[in-house]
Amino acid sequence: MASSSANIWVMLGLGLAGILLMTRKLKKTIREDFGAFVQRLQLLPPPQPAPPKAPYPLTALTFAVSDLFDIEGFVTGFGNPDWARTHEAASRTASVVSTLVDGGASCVGRTTIDEMAYSVSGQNKHYDTPSNPGAPGRVPGGSCSGAAVCVASNLVDFSVGVDAVGGIRVPSGFCGVIGFRASHGAISHSGIIPVSTSLDTIGCSAKDPSVLRRVVHVMMKLQFATPRSPRQIIIADDCFELLKVPADRLVQPVIKSTEKLFGRQVLKHENLGKYLSSKVSSLLELSALQNNDQVKTSMFSLLAHVMQSLYRYEFKGNHGEWMNLVKPDVDARIAALFHESVVIDESEIQKMSRMRNEMRLALNSLLKDDGVLVIPTFADPPPKVGAKELSSEIYLSRLYSLLSIASLSGCCEVTVPLGYFNKCPLSVSFIARHGGDRFLLDTVQTMYSSLQEQLDVLSKTKSTSNTLSRESSAEIAKEKGNQAFKDKQWQKAINFYTEAIKLYGSSPTYYSNRAAAYLELGSFVQAEADCTKAINLDKKNVKAYLRRGTAREMLGYYKEATEDFRYALVLEPTNKRAAVSVERLKNLFQ
Repeated sequence: MASSSANIWVMLGLGLAGILLMTRKLKKTIREDFGAFVQRLQLLPPPQPAPPKAPYPLTALTFAVSDLFDIEGFVTGFGNPDWARTHEAASRTASVVSTLVDGGASCVGRTTIDEMAYSVSGQNKHYDTPSNPGAPGRVPGGSCSGAAVCVASNLVDFSVGVDAVGGIRVPSGFCGVIGFRASHGAISHSGIIPVSTSLDTIGCSAKDPSVLRRVVHVMMKLQFATPRSPRQIIIADDCFELLKVPADRLVQPVIKSTEKLFGRQVLKHENLGKYLSSKVSSLLELSALQNNDQVKTSMFSLLAHVMQSLYRYEFKGNHGEWMNLVKPDVDARIAALFHESVVIDESEIQKMSRMRNEMRLALNSLLKDDGVLVIPTFADPPPKVGAKELSSEIYLSRLYSLLSIASLSGCCEVTVPLGYFNKCPLSVSFIARHGGDRFLLDTVQTMYSSLQEQLDVLSKTKSTSNTLSRESSAEIAKEKGNQAFKDKQWQKAINFYTEAIKLYGSSPTYYSNRAAAYLELGSFVQAEADCTKAINLDKKNVKAYLRRGTAREMLGYYKEATEDFRYALVLEPTNKRAAVSVERLKNLFQ
């Protein structure tokens, strides 16, 4: 009996131990606040004004601030325990925080950042990594990871952070919420720890575009003005070519929404890399900063490299003295930065400064007062927590390539969530000229509902992989081929037309257009074969007869070429090219 009782107690003890173990694991996996906060606090707005005065614009909204903003009476931690240990409590609250509280919002805490706001992964070895509510098991993005996480998990209405090289845009995109990066210098940085002075700007995350708009109006102290519609929505086609997900998954909702709201004439496609190459001459001088082959591959990789170099230089300048004095326990990448032998001299910094001015002028010239540039927010989906790619220079270069456009130009940018692909959040970014913050936010608010509607339409199509129909995708590939053809990039045009044919091989136009590109390259056999295919699909395709006639003439098949030109004349009696070709061949053999 005693033995049986002892066994029961042993089993009960084991059961309780198991429950405790599981509870600990669950607490670690599913934290109440997703690990977003490093400190809970409360800053309440002043009492509401008595009627008939209107209530404060941010009344009833709650927000959190990243651990870079001073709050009176609290130590700003900067994501590192040694920093918190060696600094006093703030004597004043950061200007932007005071402005938001005075505007009626309540601050409820300070959120996790990457250590010293240096990374873009969202991981912090001292305070753990916040859980990504939008993509469990994947990094939340940084540097202001907690800011986006607390919004995505509905803990606050909005959050505020700093964006130098993507500090707000990356976590907002990775967590599936809206992220805003203000024009450089548009909002006071008083009471905020500097990271990279020439790149730092205020940013915020929210789920509701109208909330975001109200918050920014208060932060920037903007007066009411009638919203303006964009006259141009410019899609940077070459930026979307960097994606590892189907580009149409992001482009199509933007195109359809723009057509519905503003008309097709507003849409424009641009090769941004080519445009910047022609406008930013100092980039050629900065090519001397290249230190690996990856950087040499594209304009965007070069921009990424310049931004990273400037960021490291200024970060080191801002915090080198403290690092040398305290010798804190920091992440290996930060420690390596302060021990690296590579030194950027002042002449290189001056070149970077000149390049940034040229970048701003170039984008301001492209966008003017009423244009919006559309790019992907990031090229790759959020990596899994602990993934090797987080320390990969190739991965970082791809990520920074797109982020560098707004960072180096100082322009404002809004990241807009566009659903999921393979269970990972997708995001597209809208960029306006420097100083166009109000216009950009008005545009995003106008388009937001329509974008989500188009996303729903897209999700209900036949394609189970949430891509466009093959026919629509093929048509977009054809348009890219047409643009490449206009730019005299014949092989690139062939590649796009080939993609269109693979997606939808029943269109005679795709074969005929590819034949035109083959003719430019002197590939007459391939051109003849494509034209024959086009004619088999459409017996009245005049262009296909003309192009096949040209190919056959160049191959020495003069009789067959004459027949093609004559048939084109039958179909289109006023076609001068066909008439001239028939007459030329006729005279050749008389």
